[in-house]
Amino acid sequence: MLQDTDILSRAFRRPVLQDELMLVQQKTQDIPGSVRYVISRYRKTSTWILEDSAQLLYRVHRGQSRANYLELRYCISGNQYCGNRQKPGNTLCSRTPGSCKDCMETVDVFCFRYEALHLQQFLKGRKPGHMPADSILDFRHPASFAKELPLCGRTRTVLESILQQPYSGSLENIYINAQLQMVLLYSLDCMVGERDIDGFQCRFLANEADREKITLARNLLLQHIGEPLTIKELSRKVAINECYLKKGFKEMFGTTIFDFYQSQRMEHARYLLYEKGATVTDVSALLGYSSISHFSTAFKKHTGLKPCSLLLAGLKQA
Repeated sequence: MLQDTDILSRAFRRPVLQDELMLVQQKTQDIPGSVRYVISRYRKTSTWILEDSAQLLYRVHRGQSRANYLELRYCISGNQYCGNRQKPGNTLCSRTPGSCKDCMETVDVFCFRYEALHLQQFLKGRKPGHMPADSILDFRHPASFAKELPLCGRTRTVLESILQQPYSGSLENIYINAQLQMVLLYSLDCMVGERDIDGFQCRFLANEADREKITLARNLLLQHIGEPLTIKELSRKVAINECYLKKGFKEMFGTTIFDFYQSQRMEHARYLLYEKGATVTDVSALLGYSSISHFSTAFKKHTGLKPCSLLLAGLKQA
């Protein structure tokens, strides 16, 4: 909660004390080498006046590369939630504002910590670059820093989708992990300036219908996390040329279709092993691998850890 008071103080433009906060709901995930996050929802009082805010924290520890991390913090207010719903988490109230006695206005605080081991996946196979994002992702930037970010419409949309997501269990984990990758992309993009739609290198992306097809393809990949789709199958499902699909996906989401799909599979495997205590055999089969050895090799390549090691760490934690 200490990190929440920091971002809330920025939103209020004054110090915020813990005894001012009434926590309504909190969701956490803390898996070694992954994205660690805390999503907290506080009841907003009528006296609170605050501005939505976003902050990036970059922490580098020389000689301790595994201790490096990048953290994104957001504070969003004005959402109306109903505290009397029989679903996982509080959801948007469908009744007319003011007509539901269980409805409350909230301030939502997001803290997403991306560890160095997790960020390395975006640099594999690339030569050291000179772009600001490259120096941050591989922690070549010489010193720690904190930076306030503009809260762009794209980031707001992703944060709202995380709050309103309809899933639970494994599907919820797959969905949230994918959205966290988008939050990272948009935040780093904000550091080098907003990019206009007309600035896309692929001209066909200026067409909203084509952008929606690329987004649909991404969603289909997440829905088939254990049933790999070929690019040909994916292009047919979203009705777009294979070449356009590959080029458009890379430009919109900053990664290839294969790398995105593989990273989501491995992050889900990490969740199943550490949080759920699923066996290596079960996870391998669930994700569609033909053999345990193929899965173990892919997992270690992505995470730097053996799946059995993470499973044991999770069992000890439990």
